[in-house]
Amino acid sequence: MKIYSAKDVDQKALKGATITIIGYGSQGRAHALNLKDSGYNVVVGARKGGASWKKAQKDGLKVAEPVDAVVGAALVALLTPDLTQPAVYAEIKGHMATGATLLFAHGFNVHFGQIKPRKDLDVVLIAPKGPGDLVRRQYQQGRGVPCLIAVAQDATKKAKKKALAYADGIGGTRGGVLETTFEEETVTDLFGEQVVLCGGATELVVKGFEVLVEAGYKPEAAYYECLHELKLIVDLLQEGGMAKMHQFISETAKYGDLTRGPRIVNAATKKEMKKILTEIQDGTFARQWIRETRCKKKYTKLLNADLRHPIEKVGKQLRARMPWLEQGK
Repeated sequence: MKIYSAKDVDQKALKGATITIIGYGSQGRAHALNLKDSGYNVVVGARKGGASWKKAQKDGLKVAEPVDAVVGAALVALLTPDLTQPAVYAEIKGHMATGATLLFAHGFNVHFGQIKPRKDLDVVLIAPKGPGDLVRRQYQQGRGVPCLIAVAQDATKKAKKKALAYADGIGGTRGGVLETTFEEETVTDLFGEQVVLCGGATELVVKGFEVLVEAGYKPEAAYYECLHELKLIVDLLQEGGMAKMHQFISETAKYGDLTRGPRIVNAATKKEMKKILTEIQDGTFARQWIRETRCKKKYTKLLNADLRHPIEKVGKQLRARMPWLEQGK
């Protein structure tokens, strides 16, 4: 396993180069500001007069329309949402310089063939393992969010050097940069979101809430036990793994964890996880999602049902009494 740090970076790889950031959302803003603070010449590609254009200007960055922003750039980071990237790339591909680097923060469109980059371009991945807000805050505090690095095309034979320099510029080498592939990053990212981080965690929370409420317990008590306190456990896990979690929970909680946890997440759950992994690997999920994006009818229906769940109403009322939860936003 290779993990790169600042000592592995060729500081000349992007020296004096213009780096264009297409998209000024969570990741785009963090990358652009960090790179600027690291001494790079940064241009943001955004629609003139739009919210992103105005925000980037307010942040003191150079802004231009995407097709103009990529002209002469040594590296173009395509950081718009996955769904918009194919159209944006089609718009800018004819304006990028020969031998330029096209960078992604997620491998979905390249891995699943929605974007087929020009053969003369270096195509790389720098994927921070955290949201853009955290990437920015960690950088400002002298720390960094770990990143993944991958190379899909190495037209210039310098692709990895340039990608590492970019990762260093956004603070990634402070946390460590792990070498991977576009396929591995895409599959593991989608799998983690679906079975643990988002799909698995939220369904576990909701079902636990429902069981307590249906048994006659107060929704507020169910909310505290099944959702609010989850952050405590997640923080302990992130800071020191299961060892630290066991260190800071009660003996009763530990016994319940060890004897009841496997009854909830069991062999049947793992079997379904493997099925979901196969659907990601063979492209079933990608094809389904790409079809869904054309109208978003099912997606919108499911999302609205999720947001109308009673746990959301209870949570909104309880969070209003905890204003400190909004701090740092």
